[in-house]
Amino acid sequence: MTVSDIGALYVVATPIGNLDDLSPRARQVLADVAVIAAEDTRHSARLLRHLGLERPMLSLHEHNESGRVAQLKARLAAGENVALISDAGTPLICDPGFLLVRELRASGYRVVPIPGACAFVAALSAAGLPTDRFLFQGFLPAKGSGRRGRLAALVEREETLIFYESPHRIRDTLEDIAVSFGTRRVVLARELTKTFETFLDGDAASLLARMEEDPDQARGEFVVMVAGASPKADDDEALVEAETLLKALLAEGVGVKQAAAIATRLLGGAKKAWYARAQALKDEAG
Repeated sequence: MTVSDIGALYVVATPIGNLDDLSPRARQVLADVAVIAAEDTRHSARLLRHLGLERPMLSLHEHNESGRVAQLKARLAAGENVALISDAGTPLICDPGFLLVRELRASGYRVVPIPGACAFVAALSAAGLPTDRFLFQGFLPAKGSGRRGRLAALVEREETLIFYESPHRIRDTLEDIAVSFGTRRVVLARELTKTFETFLDGDAASLLARMEEDPDQARGEFVVMVAGASPKADDDEALVEAETLLKALLAEGVGVKQAAAIATRLLGGAKKAWYARAQALKDEAG
């Protein structure tokens, strides 16, 4: 059997809120496939109705995914194309589908991504936090001890940290972030692409206070983004080298902002921290 004789699995990103965000290509794929594997068929039926489509669907979620693999392989082997969608956003990103994709690729089947909405990417693009390096952690553990342990292990990471969180745990998570990260900057993205889309910016304690003043700010699904740790040298020699670089740039007439950008690009870490250090060196030089 040749590749052209078998079907492909299309991993289709769907809107995270605004249904008009679905791409024309994604709509066409959903219209053309023989069957759509959906996390929740009732939920996805609403999307299909909005698109004016009627396609066969079958459920694929965390409790039945392993049992669906052989069934979907058989469809592909028979030449049928299959689409995989989740309730919202890009499948496999904190949603089912990894097992299916892994097994299909290992068996030589084509897996085709149809890109589109992804909540944490959308949130990061508008948060005003460093985007050159980030660490996506999905959902934190539900239990307090596990959540606090995970956060403690991330305190020294210099990348922007990104988590998903639900409305009934957002306050507990912010309390734990306040303990582990102190006054570190936190940006919350809530209800992305929906009517009440909101970005809240501050430290964890101030965001908790905001929710106490306005309980509506604790509603909806959240993307939680925490600024990375300030860059630190591995040893005194590395610190000296970093400061030598900044001093040399400033001596050549490079502005503080540009010097910080160069240091961030070459050494990593947070641009804000390099800016503060470059400004301090400039002030010291008089």
